[in-house]
Amino acid sequence: MKDMPSNMNIEIEDIQKVTEEVIDAMNRLIPQLSSAHPSPSILDLEKIVSSPCTALLVARDINQNNKIVGSLALVLYRIPTGVRAWIEDVVVDQDERKKGIGQALNRFAMDYASKRGAHSINLTSRPNRKAANHLYRNLGFKKRETNVYRCIPLQSE
Repeated sequence: MKDMPSNMNIEIEDIQKVTEEVIDAMNRLIPQLSSAHPSPSILDLEKIVSSPCTALLVARDINQNNKIVGSLALVLYRIPTGVRAWIEDVVVDQDERKKGIGQALNRFAMDYASKRGAHSINLTSRPNRKAANHLYRNLGFKKRETNVYRCIPLQSE
């Protein structure tokens, strides 16, 4: 599935097959997102792409020979109250920021989720990511009054 946002030379693609290009892009992009987590392995990427619950969306710059310049993961899941979506690991190449790529990726993800019946889309963003938080507010995301809890499961021995 591909989409060309108006007035941009960016194409958004739902990755269906892991290629060397995708692996190289993730190895370049993920460290820009988090120094605490390694880039996904080939096996990790294949599991993501083959999962019926996850879409790996990438932004390609047509002016740069379709180079992958950003990505996000969209998770869709069904619960008793309906279909929900969660946007994770949004990253745009540091040299390509402030060009509307993050906006294009998120708008595509929002449309993708809506077409698959999602009643809501959630995401989180650290408060110090000012530009990202500004983008999310401009896209219609509202800050929720909730507690987000995290548990790191104990490793079995």
